Amino acid sequence: MPMKTLSQDAVRGLIIAAQGLHKCPASPATKADVPQIIRQMHVLQIDTIHVVARSHYLVLWSRLGDYPQRWLDELLAEGALFEYWSRAACLLPIEDYALYRRLMLNRLTWQEKRWRPWMEAHAQLVDKLLTHIRENGPVRSADFERTDGAKSGWWNWKDEKTALEGLWMRGDLMIAKRHNFQRLYDLRERVLPDWDDAQTPSLEAVHETFVLNAVKALGVTKAAWIANYFGLYKKVAQSVLEKLAKRGLLQTVQVEGWDVPGYFHPDQRAAIEAAANGQIPLSRTTLLSPFDPLMWDRARAQEVFNFTYQIECYTPAPRRIYGYFTLPMLFNNALIGRLDPKAHRKEGIFEVKALHLERGVNVDDALVAEVKWALKACAAWHKTPQVIVRLATEPGLAQRLSD
Repeated sequence: MPMKTLSQDAVRGLIIAAQGLHKCPASPATKADVPQIIRQMHVLQIDTIHVVARSHYLVLWSRLGDYPQRWLDELLAEGALFEYWSRAACLLPIEDYALYRRLMLNRLTWQEKRWRPWMEAHAQLVDKLLTHIRENGPVRSADFERTDGAKSGWWNWKDEKTALEGLWMRGDLMIAKRHNFQRLYDLRERVLPDWDDAQTPSLEAVHETFVLNAVKALGVTKAAWIANYFGLYKKVAQSVLEKLAKRGLLQTVQVEGWDVPGYFHPDQRAAIEAAANGQIPLSRTTLLSPFDPLMWDRARAQEVFNFTYQIECYTPAPRRIYGYFTLPMLFNNALIGRLDPKAHRKEGIFEVKALHLERGVNVDDALVAEVKWALKACAAWHKTPQVIVRLATEPGLAQRLSD
């Protein structure tokens, strides 16, 4: 029997469920839940901004609720996770290391055209740095003083920093752990002493795995959304997708309003059929990072949730519309708005400078109660239990949501 056409509501619920955002945890999070949810998403993007918790911690909180942030750092140091460039700098399940090792060996890593010429031109420094690490142990970029008199910036690095990053991208170094968010670089053979490059799959197999994992992580997806998930070239993703579909390793379903097929992983067929029959997963109410996998493809978020988002931390303050680091709000399978928060840790205050609801959102008692609960939960996790909402687009809402 052919499967029923999926509604747009079903697509939203399936993506939410595939991302682990469809229900509240039945019990408090355990350390084992952290790598499990990262495996479900496949990638956890890292970001430095910390007006609230840094993005990678916040993405986990959105799914797990209250948990100690140190668990994530411990899992990296213990080798359950590794840090590398996927669609961006990410924490990744260690079992996926072989996929990225193939990219290293084939010199298909991020900004390879930048790294290789620089590394070749500074070969003496690179060799000296490797020898230093081999003889003295892991290092931080901060261990080396800048000697050229220039100011350091996001991309204006001292030579040692550039060499460390190049060696990391090349695969000679790995991130052994982080201390106060600073990377500690060590030799690959010390971080993964049992690794053998003979374990590395072919590039074709790597691309197939990335496409399969992307489709699984998205629940049901258009072909156009797949490449962005792991930062693949669009032509590569499209070619691999077509081959996998022909072999039956990916399946298709009709979606209302789409003039292209929806793709899904066979392992999720039961969930797809249930959603087609009206059993649509329902989201938890939570706050999302701008770098949450549900949000990072802005075009997908616009099409699926009718939610236009642009991060404004790089926009001059006078030109910002919503705020520095606004967090989208997920409620009842919809992105209902965004808020501009700041955790004042010393004072114990979780400040919401402004809360903007989308047009047409019905502000009833149920919505207020759910959003207030999410704010209180996020504030408690930050150890800033007092919630103060300064401004909201709906009259009286700021007072209803504040302590």
